[in-house]
Amino acid sequence: MLTKVFGSAVFGVEATTITVEVNIFNGVGYHLVGLPDNAIKESNFRIAAALKNNGYAIPGKKITINMAPADMRKEGSAYDLTVAVGILEASGQIHAPNQSDYIIMGELSLDGSLQPIKGALPIAIKAKEEGFTGFILPVQNAKEAAIVKGLAVYGVEHIEEVIGFLEQKIALSPTFVDTQKEFYHRIENPEFDFSEVKGQESIKRCMEIAAAGGHNIILIGPPGAGKTMLAKRLPSILPPMTLQEALETTKIHSVVGRIKAHAGLMAQRPFRAPHHTISDVALVGGGAYPQPGEISLSHNGVLFLDELPEFKRTVLEVMRQPLEDREVTISRAKFTVTYPSSFMLVASMNPSPSGYFNNTAGHVTSSPVEMQRYLSKVSGPLLDRIDIHIEVQPVPFEKLSEERNGEGSNQIRARVTAARAIQTRRFESLENIHYNAQMNVKQIKTYCKLDASSKQLLKSAMERLNLSARAYDRILKVSRTIADLAMSKEIQGDHIAEAIQYRSLDREGWLG
Repeated sequence: MLTKVFGSAVFGVEATTITVEVNIFNGVGYHLVGLPDNAIKESNFRIAAALKNNGYAIPGKKITINMAPADMRKEGSAYDLTVAVGILEASGQIHAPNQSDYIIMGELSLDGSLQPIKGALPIAIKAKEEGFTGFILPVQNAKEAAIVKGLAVYGVEHIEEVIGFLEQKIALSPTFVDTQKEFYHRIENPEFDFSEVKGQESIKRCMEIAAAGGHNIILIGPPGAGKTMLAKRLPSILPPMTLQEALETTKIHSVVGRIKAHAGLMAQRPFRAPHHTISDVALVGGGAYPQPGEISLSHNGVLFLDELPEFKRTVLEVMRQPLEDREVTISRAKFTVTYPSSFMLVASMNPSPSGYFNNTAGHVTSSPVEMQRYLSKVSGPLLDRIDIHIEVQPVPFEKLSEERNGEGSNQIRARVTAARAIQTRRFESLENIHYNAQMNVKQIKTYCKLDASSKQLLKSAMERLNLSARAYDRILKVSRTIADLAMSKEIQGDHIAEAIQYRSLDREGWLG
């Protein structure tokens, strides 16, 4: 007897429906075809034990299972439940007249209980697009998939529930998620707050500008100056995600199984801080079975690279294209996949191998030549893609011992959100442009016009500092953000002057 059960495969961040065909006839053998990986090939042992422990059995006949389309690689253990239902139906052990209305996915334990799967959200989106009535999956993933409206999502804990539901012997209630309620649930008291930062008012100002315009930023300073502390607090002043951004972010984290059990929509911007020993593939994505890397997991959030020169040069260089295009394309002989990677890059670094500026009293210092050699580990083209360079000096004791707290993240975020609102209105007619850092050359010419005095000021800075054309664009973008924070329609000379100050690594003699 031949039966068909439907599952789904995730490739990149999109899903493809997989038809699992099970045919049972006279003979002996178990044949699984359709480019399954080892986890799928081993599924017959899990399925046999799960069925046996629940009063069913794999029939002692010739079983042929085809996973179509047969030329696409399938991976993971999420097809256990799909194949098990197909075997039970094809062998006549159950009668499930409406099974073709559902996508059925789940990993089986030996006792028949279900383990969570990866990619539940993109699978649910595809199931709705293709007109399936419902999606049967482990209960741990139910809230995640139920974000998709118009699709009945049934979270189950055991194969017995699935069999009873398909045979119409028991009723299951679809999982309901109030997306609007989850989305608008905000953390008003963030774990890391800028009110805890003593001093560093100029650095806080830089972080506010970076957050308001979505600009990349690098912090240069000695150990203990507060670089990491400041970076960890940046997400607390970023504006809330839009619903579309939340869906995009949840989708990427779903693909790699990073959504917490029984969790739904991700409403908070991600913050990723990989170690400097990370590999190229782990950062950018890819692999034998393509997976998003850290830069895609940071989509719509923050990627923090601590001690930037300690990262392998090859790792840093592969970030250049994603920083410009805000997406990363992985090309191999057998596949090409694109992941979104619109993130804010926050980097930190010591100014020298010893960790201190050349003129810092009381510390072991490095010579200017050693400092320059250390800084050259980070290429000029990569630094050009970072809008704001700022020096971070240690906080004096008087500031550290102050009882008074600084300005809190909620107040800063209010100004940032207001500036972002201006940018949203400015770019509402443009596709894929939402804030100043995303502007290309054409938009810079349109929205960053300067008066004569501002042009002269910028020209002098360009000539004196020998800035590149890319640095010129960066200064204009940052000055546009500074003007937005000041609620100014036009870019003024003081906005340009402040933006020029935030190109520390372009200034001659900044090492002291």
